[in-house]
Amino acid sequence: MEASYLILMLILLGGMAAMVPVFMCLFFTTVLAFVFFTELPLMLLAQSFFRSMDNFSLVVVLYFILCGSIMTAGSIVERLIKVANIMVSWLPGGLGMAGVIGCGMFGAISGSTVATVVALGGFMIPALLENGYDEKYTLGIMTTSPNLGVIVPPSISMILYSMISNVSLEGLFLTGFLPAFLIIIGFCLYSYVLHQGKTHITRMPRPTIQETLIALKDGIWSLLLPLIIFGGIFSGVFTANEAAVVACVYAIIVELFIHRTLSLGKLKEITINSAVTSSTLLLIVASAICLGRYLTLEAIPAKIAEAVLSNITSPLIFLLLINLFLVVVGMFIDIISATLILVPVFLPMLEAFQVDPMHFGLIMTVNLAIAYCTPPMGVSLYIVGSMANRDIIYVTKAVLPFLLIQYAVLFLITYTPNLALWLPRMLGFI
Repeated sequence: MEASYLILMLILLGGMAAMVPVFMCLFFTTVLAFVFFTELPLMLLAQSFFRSMDNFSLVVVLYFILCGSIMTAGSIVERLIKVANIMVSWLPGGLGMAGVIGCGMFGAISGSTVATVVALGGFMIPALLENGYDEKYTLGIMTTSPNLGVIVPPSISMILYSMISNVSLEGLFLTGFLPAFLIIIGFCLYSYVLHQGKTHITRMPRPTIQETLIALKDGIWSLLLPLIIFGGIFSGVFTANEAAVVACVYAIIVELFIHRTLSLGKLKEITINSAVTSSTLLLIVASAICLGRYLTLEAIPAKIAEAVLSNITSPLIFLLLINLFLVVVGMFIDIISATLILVPVFLPMLEAFQVDPMHFGLIMTVNLAIAYCTPPMGVSLYIVGSMANRDIIYVTKAVLPFLLIQYAVLFLITYTPNLALWLPRMLGFI
């Protein structure tokens, strides 16, 4: 490794360790690289910065952020939870299952882990504790279930991966359903077995047909939102970008005129807050793309690929090392930055190891999602810890059983590519 690469890596990691904003770490590392280690003009960096944000693919990310904010502020989330409760809350561990299913439903619209933790954790953690559930179980399941927000389409990281790798976004979305379904099933089975026979847990009575119909009627407008998004995308009625806009318009109409839980003043406030969040995201995207431009100009991905290929010959070992690397990286770098920085580095290696780029996109997404709740630095651990006023060690112990389930799913999709790609292949996206 050349000394310049080591210096830049230390600057980047040092800035992040010092809690410098991510976009500043990325951008100023790139500026230093251009000034001291290349003869390229800084104007090229400025052009790359602004051109990176002039990308139509980013529209889908911005509108899904707005849609998630509208849902969180309105009553769509609460109604989704009520539907999930009717489905499973009468079973042993049913309220925990309802939280998992609710995370999956919310993730199908928001595309964000942090948003899912905040929106559903604040609602479900007190409810679980009030109904007699153990605190470790409660914190564990509500720290790890929000990972579904990234894995279930529409996933923000999948959108960015597709933008860089040029794989089919619709096909990549389809790969997310299988691991999400397996994680939900795994968590629900664990909850069922753990709470079977425990009498101190408050269980809802089995709902009557009338109660089920009332809950479905109350939540029908909320349930239609993911159906409209996926139905429109995969039927070809509209693209993923158009689906994000449709989802926003639909959520606004439902919350303003049907549920009537938002006012125009509140909607204005939500829009402004979403614009600030989107601006922060765009700065990270632009800064990461600038760093990627430097890496490409210096042929660093090709050099890394050459070094890897000269030392590793087995695809199985390659995938194992990639998984270990991504888990560590994901604890320190947010999923958006990690996707934008690492995808250009890994793509040149995939063909040599006969790894399908779409399969690798799924592996990367699931891995970085799990890193959100992997100790010691997973951000979800700290969010839930602050909600429950518990330290990181307590929350870490709480998430371990659920992490094992998620890593088992990750192992399965990593080493069974035909299974992971079955759905997009069946529908003609491969």
